[in-house]
Amino acid sequence: MNNAPEETDNREASATAEISIEQRETEGLSQGQIVRRRFFRHRGAVVSMIVLAFIVVLSFTSVGIDLWGIRIPGWWQYDWRQIPPIENRGVPTLSLIPEFLGGAGLAFGNHPFGQDEVGRDTFAVVMRGAQQSLMVMVIAGVVATAIGVVIGAVAGYYRKAADAVLMRFTDIIITIPLIVIGAVLGNALGNLGAAVLGVVIGLFAWTTLARLVRGEFLTLREREFVDAARVSGARDRRIIFRHILPNAVGVIVVNATLLMAGAILLESALSFLGFGVVSPDTSLGKIVSDNQAAFSTRPWLFWWPGIFIITIALCVNFIGDGLRDAFDPRQKKMPSERAMARAGRSSTPAGPVQDAGAAGPASVTVAGEAVYTGDVENYHDPRPEEPGDAGHGRLDPER
Repeated sequence: MNNAPEETDNREASATAEISIEQRETEGLSQGQIVRRRFFRHRGAVVSMIVLAFIVVLSFTSVGIDLWGIRIPGWWQYDWRQIPPIENRGVPTLSLIPEFLGGAGLAFGNHPFGQDEVGRDTFAVVMRGAQQSLMVMVIAGVVATAIGVVIGAVAGYYRKAADAVLMRFTDIIITIPLIVIGAVLGNALGNLGAAVLGVVIGLFAWTTLARLVRGEFLTLREREFVDAARVSGARDRRIIFRHILPNAVGVIVVNATLLMAGAILLESALSFLGFGVVSPDTSLGKIVSDNQAAFSTRPWLFWWPGIFIITIALCVNFIGDGLRDAFDPRQKKMPSERAMARAGRSSTPAGPVQDAGAAGPASVTVAGEAVYTGDVENYHDPRPEEPGDAGHGRLDPER
């Protein structure tokens, strides 16, 4: 029975130490600096960001850019349309195993990812497919985020009739499977390019984000700073975009990244089924679809686009996870026991100091002032007298 108060005191001391550590880490920093520091502490998000940046740079610089009539050549020797002579029976020339381990040594070769049955360089084709898939991912994410934020903000701020109409419209879109809509529209508009396919996916992928933004606006519109903006004469548009929206940016950014990860998987599925990007262009899903028959004889034609699809989707998901931890103050990293003990010692208030004299009764001082000298009748009460406080009694020295 006597251990219960001690356990309660230990929990309170632990909570106080955690708060002290967090206050020290964020002291003197702006909100942006705090978010940036939390994000870069997430190792998975940082590594994923580096890997994704490497894939983007590699895909757009290797085979160049060919978009809307603009052609910028790349540093790779082959184009995804070229059909060079078949070398090494089409087997990949990439070697990463050193000779002393029984391999062929570190070599890149002319065709590191191999060649297909016709002779096209698989590395060039995969880089072009990664370009198109990344373009679909970004365009779909931007379009869906813009639509979802606007609909969710209007529904959550105005409520009543606007909320009812917009949310019922959202429910109707949710009931229709996204892959069915993408297949129908992709079959009709897929020959217009990856950019149009990204817009089509974005026009129907905003529903989840809209509902989340609506929930945030329903909460934030009741805050004091919104009431102060109304009293000062601010218009609804300014309140929505200048006062409420910046406070909901965490939910928006996190879900936008997750939406992009879903967009690249949906594009790959549509292109695999033949409803996405069509020839003569290509995408990662279309490469998998074109080479599925050669899985048993030339498996590398199937491996490389699949590896890029999984890597891009995982990187975007890890980045979204890191952004969630950075924007959400409830996602805190548990400090170590040593840091907790150090913070607990530094945050513990100084107790009474006992003056050990050579003779006479011992005296207890608080803040440098003697409050108890051993004489029960003649001691000094350091608490200030409060006028009109009839219940203000004398200090009990035995306490």
